[in-house]
Amino acid sequence: METLEEAELCFPQINTSCRKQTRPQSESMIIYILLSFISLITVVLNLLVIISISHFRHRYMQLHTPTNLLLLSLAVSDFLVGLFVMPFQILLNEPCWFLGDLVCVLYYFIPFITLCASVINMVLISVDRYVAICDPLHYSPKITYKRVKIFVLLCWIYSVFYSFLFLCDNLEQPGRYNSCYGQCVINVIGAVDLVLGFLFPVSTIVILYLRVFVVAVSQARAMRSHITAVKLQSSVTVIVKKSELKAARTLGVVVAVFLMCYCPFYCVSLSGSTVMIGSSSNVFLIFLLYFNSCLNPVIYALFYPWFRKSVKLIVALEILQPNSCDAGVL
Repeated sequence: METLEEAELCFPQINTSCRKQTRPQSESMIIYILLSFISLITVVLNLLVIISISHFRHRYMQLHTPTNLLLLSLAVSDFLVGLFVMPFQILLNEPCWFLGDLVCVLYYFIPFITLCASVINMVLISVDRYVAICDPLHYSPKITYKRVKIFVLLCWIYSVFYSFLFLCDNLEQPGRYNSCYGQCVINVIGAVDLVLGFLFPVSTIVILYLRVFVVAVSQARAMRSHITAVKLQSSVTVIVKKSELKAARTLGVVVAVFLMCYCPFYCVSLSGSTVMIGSSSNVFLIFLLYFNSCLNPVIYALFYPWFRKSVKLIVALEILQPNSCDAGVL
């Protein structure tokens, strides 16, 4: 009987050890295989996006636009989620944490930074589309490549600062919030994270895209009208270009998928419901949160012809050839 009780402990030699929370083996295998597969796909697809935007320069710098720079920043954050966050999430699904209290706290910095960067990038993308659709005449002067570079840099600096703000308390004494030895639990001010990490950015994104949607619909109707067609002969810049409307629709899908993946996790927090750490419900909510990082490049592949052309050149290893960065992909 004593041997059986020891086998149920994470660390049998320590009296304060946590007990192993056993999960059906079939369920554990499905979780591990699914997370491993999604992690691999997320890394590969986002790496293709990063190479496509950063490598293919082309003589007219067609891919080096402010919008694509924001997509590049988003792809980097999604790439880090697939490379670091998802594999460690597999370890967190284990009944016991064997890497120590300090590693537990340090690990949480990575998802905080990457997820915060993803949310801010979504806000910046919404602002970019808002200006492009609602104020097209001032888009080029306002949204310059250099200015967007600065905002992307500030986005990542803020993400790091945001993570330290929420986790610095845990670094003072790692493991202080564990109820037993072998747990990986941190303390986060849930109300502040809910407001700054979800409600405020999501409200901004929704408001901007509702405005973009209304203007885009009105512009599309104007394009089809004969009166507008006559006006376009004297002033082509009055109506938003068709490519801008298509870009707005594509990035609108990205934002919609982002909201569908993030809302369930935060809605549980907002409702005040409690979900046990390590439970199947908790695993699903976190998995859905991270799954957004895998879906973004899939959306690019469906809607962006230049991305599909870039992928073909990358897979064929034509990027290793001299002057491959000047290849036309548009």
